[in-house]
Amino acid sequence: MNVPNHVAIILDGNGRWAKSRNMPRTYGHMVGCDNLEKICYIARDLGIKYLTVYAFSTENWKRSKDEIDGLMKLFRRYLKRCIKSSRENEMRVRIIGDTTAFDEDIRESIQVLEDYSKGYDKLHFQIALNYGSRDEILRAAVRMADDVKCRMLREEDITEEVFSSYLDTSGIPDPDLMIRTSGEERLSNFLLWQLAYTEFYFTDVPWPDFHKEELVKAIEQYNSRDRRFGSVKGEASCSKQG
Repeated sequence: MNVPNHVAIILDGNGRWAKSRNMPRTYGHMVGCDNLEKICYIARDLGIKYLTVYAFSTENWKRSKDEIDGLMKLFRRYLKRCIKSSRENEMRVRIIGDTTAFDEDIRESIQVLEDYSKGYDKLHFQIALNYGSRDEILRAAVRMADDVKCRMLREEDITEEVFSSYLDTSGIPDPDLMIRTSGEERLSNFLLWQLAYTEFYFTDVPWPDFHKEELVKAIEQYNSRDRRFGSVKGEASCSKQG
């Protein structure tokens, strides 16, 4: 099996999964968080080198106060637990997104985790928190404009590669495969720049039920596609000639 170098996942369906079981949405987020830990181990064992997950978007602040409070409590717990999994997985963890919106203790936990894990390279794990791709691109453009203004960068030297270096994902290869769980088929402002040539896989399976067999199924579908021509292998490619 040809395993993609970088897999990105939109972790969707936690709340609906919980509701279908007559449980509060926060319970779904807890189970989804536990599943994320398991998927990190599975990704490492499969040979995936980069894993990026969409955990909390800039739009998620619009949810109810109770749900937001529950998510913040979950983040506090998970960021501390992640130190153990980073050690066991030899996993470097990076947080992408605008973390300035979080309370100071969460920002401190992020810094501790990133510093602790920066020497690992078995798996590179990126967690998108308070992330929105338009926000990321705007922040990158502002920083680049400042550098041009300060004469640290010349306008004529700006390329796609240079612009990419201003993004939150600087130094990380673009995803080969993007997976979204729970039936939605949209990007929801996730990695718009980075997903330009990525293969997409959508599944009705909610995130808490997305286990190893589902990840393997997504990779198998990825393998059935012709990355050069963007079609399914064996599919005839016809073009009209005038």
